Amino acid sequence: MYTTINDIILVEDNKSDAMLTTRALKKHNLANSLIHLVDGAQALDYIFGRGEFEGRNIEDRPRVIFLDIKMPKVSGLEVLTVLKSDERTKQIPIVMMTSSQEEKDIIESHKLGVNSYVVKPVGFANFSKTIADLGFYWLVVNNTPQ
Repeated sequence: MYTTINDIILVEDNKSDAMLTTRALKKHNLANSLIHLVDGAQALDYIFGRGEFEGRNIEDRPRVIFLDIKMPKVSGLEVLTVLKSDERTKQIPIVMMTSSQEEKDIIESHKLGVNSYVVKPVGFANFSKTIADLGFYWLVVNNTPQ
């Protein structure tokens, strides 16, 4: 049985971006309960307690999901669509973290109910600061019902 409660779910297929994100959050003591999932299919399995996460208590919801938009198997937009249309998960804050600055992606994400759309900054220092700021906001400042 899978029983870990994670405050942050990071759904990111790029290993370097995932490592930098995790590192930035750890540096600011915001990654104590983070799980990194590598694609949208794995994210949906985790959230709904299926596949390798069979038996996970799906009532243990994360406080925020950091979601990449362009991933193999199931895209971030597809994950967003599923989560925001399900009564059990629609209240989970989702931050789309992507390199896409395409207007159609931004508009579609907001139409589907994303809570925030952030373009990944270039450069380690800017990337780290943005991630730390996001983590601090969603875990410390923001009040979202669980």
